[in-house]
Amino acid sequence: MLALIADGLSDLEVVRRTGIPRSTVRDWRRGRVPRRNPSMQGRACPICDGDDSLLPARDYSYLLGLYLGDGYVSRGARAYRLRVFLDAAYPGIVEACGTAIQAVRPSNRVWVGRSKQCRCSIVSAWSLHWPCLLPQMGPGRKHERRIRLVPWQEEIVSGERRAFIRGLMHSDGCRVVANDRGVMSVRYHFSNKSEDIKRIVCDNLDALGIGWTRPCDRHIAVYRKASTRLLDEFVGPKT
Repeated sequence: MLALIADGLSDLEVVRRTGIPRSTVRDWRRGRVPRRNPSMQGRACPICDGDDSLLPARDYSYLLGLYLGDGYVSRGARAYRLRVFLDAAYPGIVEACGTAIQAVRPSNRVWVGRSKQCRCSIVSAWSLHWPCLLPQMGPGRKHERRIRLVPWQEEIVSGERRAFIRGLMHSDGCRVVANDRGVMSVRYHFSNKSEDIKRIVCDNLDALGIGWTRPCDRHIAVYRKASTRLLDEFVGPKT
């Protein structure tokens, strides 16, 4: 990002190329750059350093899917906190989420807690760089603001679509076995209020050759046997 600023690019152009929030770009232009201890390994942010190829693509794609489904980034006094809310009935998914966060931010501690209001496990981690890594963050609910993947995210997801869809299904999706006139059949459902997120889901299902339908405004359903067999290869039952 600093290299782009040094080249004379405007804040808006830096935002367009990197996906980093404009407020962060403005702070860096004014010299308010977080201090980094060079003796501490792994604290660099690949996005800030201009090399998103250093991100673990599969773990990042999975985490991005989880975040778009049931994740939230809030600002604290000194850093940002990512929280992913998951059903505590599926400890395997809770563990997979923690593993993905640790892979993306290896120097930050991952916490797992339980909600007092519902049967949710909350997987969280603090970092200065969540705005860089998850530029979809913002005030309010996701369905009330525009959600789109920035170019470097699209490039990563295009190589790990299965991991991305698995994260989405593990957060806001489900797999059910229905009794269809005496025949047991597998069905997948994804539910989300955001039209932008549903469009991203459908685009990636199309790219994987998976057929889908829209039984109602909020839901995306996969019914066809050939398509559910494809999803079973990399999603399968929640554990």
